[in-house]
Amino acid sequence: MFYIESEMTQIRPFTQAIDRLKTVHLRPTRQRLGLVRLLFEGGNRHVTAEQLHAEAQAAQIRVSLATVYNTLNQFTAAGLLREVTVEAGRSYFDTNVSDHHHFFHEDSGRLQDIPSDQVQVKDVPPPPPGTAIARVDIVVRLKSQEK
Repeated sequence: MFYIESEMTQIRPFTQAIDRLKTVHLRPTRQRLGLVRLLFEGGNRHVTAEQLHAEAQAAQIRVSLATVYNTLNQFTAAGLLREVTVEAGRSYFDTNVSDHHHFFHEDSGRLQDIPSDQVQVKDVPPPPPGTAIARVDIVVRLKSQEK
């Protein structure tokens, strides 16, 4: 029997999600599969744990907020996501793990990508003995201008 790609997607909607998890050696549980689909099927995005939890509830994915946090941390450790901390206790999870920086809109709480070639970092101090620089993250904070 032959299937065109759209029919295969309807038959096995979790195939890409399963493959993504298996690639990083994470077991494809029901909750992980649901969260992977929410995170990655809409292109690159920035999401907080609370936002993802609300999306999961709306999509009728039964998952606790604690499980969302744990899963986001597992995905980050596995390299599927990048955590961007904008202030103490406030982190976003970025589906774009390539080298880039961010604008943070303080008024709206929105995070926006800045391509890495638009930022130059000069004179980074040498790391302490026994360490190496993994990457440099720059968050440029924006506020609305009063007229």
